[in-house]
Amino acid sequence: MRLLWRIEHGLQRKSKQMDAALGITGPQRLVLKIADQFPGLSAGELAHIVRLHPSTITGVLQRLVDKGLLARTYDAGDRRRVRLQVKPGGRRFTRQSGGTIEAAVAGVLARSSPTKVKGARELLGAVAEALEE
Repeated sequence: MRLLWRIEHGLQRKSKQMDAALGITGPQRLVLKIADQFPGLSAGELAHIVRLHPSTITGVLQRLVDKGLLARTYDAGDRRRVRLQVKPGGRRFTRQSGGTIEAAVAGVLARSSPTKVKGARELLGAVAEALEE
């Protein structure tokens, strides 16, 4: 448990460092990367992909809109549904990797054997499933 809490704390700390250095948090960057990969994605679909409650996603989306990095447009067929589009200024965060959570994880994965990565993926997947029950 201490290791999981340490990882969670590290994610929070690195996200704050990213915000100070890059102007964007880890969750905000993840949302931009996914929205850029799936243009026109709805907020609900995004929440499902990142496995967060829609109300949590709403706050992240609003901060990205306020920063001018993401546009929300209403779906022509259903005005209750919002579609997401990364603005040109937000695209720089979808490619940038230095000093990010993603860069830290990629570095560890690059130094690990495929067998260790597979084992870690299986173990962490099992923990995630147990926590989702």
